[in-house]
Amino acid sequence: MPFVNIRIVKQVIEQDPEGIKAKITKDVTTSISAAAGIPEENVWLVFEEVDETDWFSGGARVKELRAQS
Repeated sequence: MPFVNIRIVKQVIEQDPEGIKAKITKDVTTSISAAAGIPEENVWLVFEEVDETDWFSGGARVKELRAQS
């Protein structure tokens, strides 16, 4: 039984968190089920929402990186 832990920057999904999570859940579940040849109900997912001030990449806060893009 695969257990998938998805960490995502909270602010990235703030416009529609439930809708975005539902889409990700469907796509990831379908993909893993097909690749592993197991029923979709055997794929478990959990989301961890991390604030952009608590996530770093290359020593810079994601909040700062997002502001630059």
